[in-house]
Amino acid sequence: MSTNALTISEVDKIYGTGSGSVHAVRDLTMEVAKGEIVALLGSSGCGKTSTLRMVAGFEDVSRGSISLAGRRIETLPPVRRNVAMAFEGYSLYPPLTVRDNIAFALKVARLSRSEVDGKVVGIARLLEIEDILDRYPGSISGGQQQRASLGRALIRQADLYLLDEPMGQLEPQLRAVLRGRIKHYIKERGLTAILVTHDQTEANALADRIAVMEGGVLQQFDTPAMLKERPVNLFTGTFVGEPPMNVFEAHVKGDDRQLSLTLADGFSLNYAADAFSHDVREELLKREKVVIGVRPYAVRRSAEGVPATVSTSQWLGDQTHIAADFGGHLLVLVEHDRTRLAAGEAINISIDPHNLHIFDLAGGTAISHGMELA
Repeated sequence: MSTNALTISEVDKIYGTGSGSVHAVRDLTMEVAKGEIVALLGSSGCGKTSTLRMVAGFEDVSRGSISLAGRRIETLPPVRRNVAMAFEGYSLYPPLTVRDNIAFALKVARLSRSEVDGKVVGIARLLEIEDILDRYPGSISGGQQQRASLGRALIRQADLYLLDEPMGQLEPQLRAVLRGRIKHYIKERGLTAILVTHDQTEANALADRIAVMEGGVLQQFDTPAMLKERPVNLFTGTFVGEPPMNVFEAHVKGDDRQLSLTLADGFSLNYAADAFSHDVREELLKREKVVIGVRPYAVRRSAEGVPATVSTSQWLGDQTHIAADFGGHLLVLVEHDRTRLAAGEAINISIDPHNLHIFDLAGGTAISHGMELA
């Protein structure tokens, strides 16, 4: 028996026809395992919400197939898919109290009143909305409506839970608390969930794997750690991570003793040839130019490093973000200690070769990460 709860195979979504059509999702193939939490992460218009709505049945599939719990569902109406969905726009029933909105699916399933009441109170306590259960949607805040919508989805017995920006209206402190509770709730019950978000923190906190999308195309589908450590292309490398990855175009030169990555203005990062594996070195020397990337946390100040000039230095309460002019390029480095540096101050920076990500200049495909080929 398959361990996959959901299989999306070669799915396209096209809105409109002819020259005015929009190809929102392109040849999407992905599998979600039973009990897994997956995040669809991307900027506005990347195709993540269209994907979610096709799985839910609110959008037709232009091409391809979707299977859930062993059933083909792409042609079934939403009510027959056994999917629970929490909408970004809440979609509560205005004539019903919050209590009755949350309990709606349980009453349809003909559970006893005592069982329904117990489940509703439990999910309300989880989401901190016990005090508004007898109020109506029009009389509560957007954040409260969002939590009520989330509770109505999570309380159901479903094969799949679709959460569309489920905590976008909540204040940061409450959002941080609820992330942990919701993940525990889903994992404890072995539920399968897909989360749509543009918030990297939310995706990292909740998801087992993250599907990064851009322009309707799945760029990479991997664990949060692998997305940071081994991005498959320049888009994923620069999109995932906060602050974003530093990237520079560089000329490649080298021999048996040294490999140099030289920026446009002549600044060079020079490494012993054996700092890279033979295979990586061979791949790099095939190219005249590459794009090099390094995450801000991996940039170090060093007396022996390459010179740079401080532009700004900001203490954010738990770390210092330093922006520097590095040979005419902006470079950001992060230090966990409080660092007092003035604009215009000279510093030296070093980048360990183990922390370099190198990409093909033309297509953006990853060539290597540290000493290994991508």
